Amino acid sequence: MLDATATAAALPWGPLMAAITQTLHDHAAARVHAPERMVLPVAPGTSWFVMPAWLAPEAGDLAAIKLITFALGNAAQGLPAILGDVMVMRASTGQRLALLDGPTVTARRTAAVTALAVQQLASQPTGPLLLLGTGVQAHSHAQALVQACGVREIWVRGRNDQRSAEFAAALAGQLAGGPSGADPSPVHIHAVSEASGGLPAALARCPLVVTVTPAQQVCLHGPVRPDALVAAVGAFTPQMIELAPSLTQHLARTGRIVIDSPNARHEAGDLLTAQLDTHARPTLADVLLHTPAGQAALAGTGPVLFKSCGAALWDLAAARCAVA
Repeated sequence: MLDATATAAALPWGPLMAAITQTLHDHAAARVHAPERMVLPVAPGTSWFVMPAWLAPEAGDLAAIKLITFALGNAAQGLPAILGDVMVMRASTGQRLALLDGPTVTARRTAAVTALAVQQLASQPTGPLLLLGTGVQAHSHAQALVQACGVREIWVRGRNDQRSAEFAAALAGQLAGGPSGADPSPVHIHAVSEASGGLPAALARCPLVVTVTPAQQVCLHGPVRPDALVAAVGAFTPQMIELAPSLTQHLARTGRIVIDSPNARHEAGDLLTAQLDTHARPTLADVLLHTPAGQAALAGTGPVLFKSCGAALWDLAAARCAVA
């Protein structure tokens, strides 16, 4: 039974990204089963997400089910918006192998998926990076993109200048000395403020943009650089939105849109609000497996929008990594 710290330690970025890639290969070969997640309104303003997935016996005989609640009102009580657990079991017997901290699994596997997309699709995967948002997902994405993609300059934008500065200072302390491994070069963290030129200056400087806000309103209107990769992560239901519809339409018209999984076709509020055809969009699996749709995405030009909504596949991959 792993707490948040132990769960994070069991999910290092490199092995976690490798587990995600392997799980996508297994899914393409029909060795993985992942029913659509259930979202149940258990209380006013609180939803329960039930996300099961399992491997066929020849692929590892492993099952995982994530049971988490999402409650934006928790912030007023000093609680995280996401609470819950991921249970890992032997699929053939039901034997429990591990109980992982649900918010930590969600944060790390989501950031690992974004890092894979950046590695594959970004024209400048080392950044600089602009982070919109100052919560748990902002922390995990900064860590993943520093360690997995080599980002060394990060600009942070929160809901106001004070929050931006506080988060930038906390992140700088967390990443002090650079990532572990062979490259100890420092990571430079900056707060976006009026003194720094505001959001327009940051967008002009940064070819990587990641939005990880509560997604209750538009946080990014653009314009973005022609070589930008925008990873929109915070909105994961049809009612949530982070990107201005005009920006999403511009990215579809001038560049490419890749979604993290088929779930995004009916859950991505950013795409649905912009009235885009979601069924024509290639997935991360298409890109990693080099399907015709994935090859077209890799060969395209212009800005890239990577729209992430989450999937039980990513939790199963985390389970594989944690019990390996």
